[in-house]
Amino acid sequence: MPNPLPPESPDAENAAFLRQFGRSNETTEFYSPSPEGYQSGRHKFVAVMGTVMSGLGKGIFSSSLAKLLKDKGLAVAPIKMEGYLNIDSGTLNPFRHGEVFVLDDGTECDMDLGTYERVLNQNLTRANFVTSGQIYAEILEQERRGGFLGRDVQMIPHVTGLVKLRLRHLAMTGGPGGGPADVVFIEVGGTVGDYENGFYIEALRELAFEEGPQSMCFVALTYIIEPAILGEQKSKAAQLGIKRLMETGVQPHIIACRAKNPVNDTVMQKIAMYSNVPMKRVFSMHDRESIYTIPEAMWSEGLDREILSILGLHDRVDPVHEERARRRWSEYADKIRAPRRHKVTLGITGKYTTVRDAYASIDKAIEHAATHLSADVQVKWIDTSDITQANVADRLGGNGIHGVIVPGGFGERGVEGKIACVRHAREQRIPYLGICLGFQMAVIDYARHVLKLQGANSTEFEPDCPHPVIAELPEQKKIEGLGGTMRLGAQDVLLEPDSLAWMLFEPGEQATVPQRFRHRWEVEPAYVDRLTAAGLRFSGRHPDYPIMQVLELDRSAHPYFLAAQFHPELTSRPLRPHPMFMGLVAAAIVRAEPDLAQESMPATLLRWLHTPSTDKTAPVVEPRRAVDP
Repeated sequence: MPNPLPPESPDAENAAFLRQFGRSNETTEFYSPSPEGYQSGRHKFVAVMGTVMSGLGKGIFSSSLAKLLKDKGLAVAPIKMEGYLNIDSGTLNPFRHGEVFVLDDGTECDMDLGTYERVLNQNLTRANFVTSGQIYAEILEQERRGGFLGRDVQMIPHVTGLVKLRLRHLAMTGGPGGGPADVVFIEVGGTVGDYENGFYIEALRELAFEEGPQSMCFVALTYIIEPAILGEQKSKAAQLGIKRLMETGVQPHIIACRAKNPVNDTVMQKIAMYSNVPMKRVFSMHDRESIYTIPEAMWSEGLDREILSILGLHDRVDPVHEERARRRWSEYADKIRAPRRHKVTLGITGKYTTVRDAYASIDKAIEHAATHLSADVQVKWIDTSDITQANVADRLGGNGIHGVIVPGGFGERGVEGKIACVRHAREQRIPYLGICLGFQMAVIDYARHVLKLQGANSTEFEPDCPHPVIAELPEQKKIEGLGGTMRLGAQDVLLEPDSLAWMLFEPGEQATVPQRFRHRWEVEPAYVDRLTAAGLRFSGRHPDYPIMQVLELDRSAHPYFLAAQFHPELTSRPLRPHPMFMGLVAAAIVRAEPDLAQESMPATLLRWLHTPSTDKTAPVVEPRRAVDP
């Protein structure tokens, strides 16, 4: 018997592809590719699709429903299916598609995966995100390598077959620790009727047929319009949208009605009758004070029990696990609804401020910290494109800002305005948090206005500047093995003891914390010693190389001045708010209400913010435990 082909051989790869994808020259019409070892019926699927219009909150509904099942002890795996031809979301403009969310493995994906991670408190991977571009690229690559054995490659069965294969792969490996998932939650981007997502819907119809009864639950998220001129809710657009879904061969099991106000019984009755869905499975997904209260609303209406019945999963429920998870989440939801003791205003100074989805994760990270600190945080969205040193005091101070965030971004527009905001926050002792580009702007500000290095800049904006304190360094790219691409995904940050960053993170004996990065430029090492001698402390670095990742000012000079090359907002969770945002909101409360702040904040955190670091002889480790839920 001949030796097997080595794994790196193209022929071996094609052989593996054929084993999983099914032989393309078979005559059977039941074309159902599955991974080796896949057990049909073991895994369940919930597909969420939208009608009428996009952007209604399919990810919020899907993640909330998935959370209810996860709370019951089931392993869940979400996936977002996008119709665009991009391989990933990395090149998408925030004005067109909201923020780019980055996963631990470096995948640049849709912002809805951020919703899944936050609601489920679960780290995702590239397996949880797919685009049409990925599907087509894989199909065409295999066709060129002879992977289809001479068959004419078609949308059906080959493209839809690859979609089904991806879903079955996720079902086998998308659970905790890479194990199997009980339920895969599938969100189809866009709206039913779009050309680009039609093959996804067809693949899901086929999957439901092939997997058999109680294998698939179809959810239609629709929109109930309420024209002000009429003063009543109208369901016709929703009816027609659901009809369009049913024309694809998909009968929805659950209808979620998105609306500004609670959907009235008359409208819900019309929707139920028109869609053949019982009233108990028609859910009003109207506007609420927070998306984090939606799981409770679903639970109170018994939507989770309906899902269990549709999928035949009642026997897999762990009541003890559910009670513990629900109690913890309810405590957080109660904090959301509770009156807030403090009121502060934060200024987010960026260049995509007209599209709030561009900073969705920052918005949520603020919400997480504010809820735990009983703070009513008002956010002022400040466009830096027209901010100058002459008007920055009016744009920030005039709004009564108690804290400033300079977020990430790419490109030169608005950069000088951001530098002016950093300088104003530094000189006026306003609590400051810089994120990625905001970290680099803080370095440039310090180089220009403290070190007096005229012309200090980043080579991203001025390649031939006289003092490139921020630069794209070939040796760093070589070290990281990134070539010409960005540093992406989770990497360790080594923190210095007796620093603000150490206090907030409390890394313990490891001294490192994993954080998510998305950037291309770094602090030029040649300037680090000069910046440090002038008072800018780099309290977080790469564990092995001279790459600066966190900076801060001594608390005797500034109450809270902290910036990170990474993106802390990407890992903030409702039950586990990110330490940097906790610190910023706490410092903002101290600035707004110095006499009242002690009432509701952890005393150790306040004590640290009030105490100069020169008076401390050992790092404080209590606040992390104090602020954890």
